Amino acid sequence: MNNYTDQIDQKILKILQIDASLSMDEISEKVNLSRNACWRRIRRLENEGIIKGRVALVEPRSVNLGLSIFVMIKTNSHESDWAKKFESVVSNFPEIMGAHRMAGDLDYILRVRVKDVSDYDKFYQNLISKISISEISASFVMDDIKDTTALPTDRM
Repeated sequence: MNNYTDQIDQKILKILQIDASLSMDEISEKVNLSRNACWRRIRRLENEGIIKGRVALVEPRSVNLGLSIFVMIKTNSHESDWAKKFESVVSNFPEIMGAHRMAGDLDYILRVRVKDVSDYDKFYQNLISKISISEISASFVMDDIKDTTALPTDRM
């Protein structure tokens, strides 16, 4: 975060993370700014890359993607060619919602969304056919206790 974000920017970010569909009038009223001043701040936050985009959050079960899985991966190959191939393979799987290179016992964690266990097996078979992985295990989410996309902007 840069030095230009202040408490008003933080409020704007918090509001947009909750509901980016609000009108400029609604947002400016909530942060006690004029419509134009609010618009200029949002535009600056976008231009600086602080706001990366605005999206609609889809309820996974409503589109038949009710199973959430964390896939833990270990590899014996740590060469840059393998890592580039892994990144390319992962980026071509729409089921993978997040992919993270880790420090510690695991090399990578994937966050995957599929219909059911059978669908996960198809995903798994397809993944291991495209790249060599030493160890792979999965943990199926039983209940989402907290699942948010909102960052704690009050800590900037």
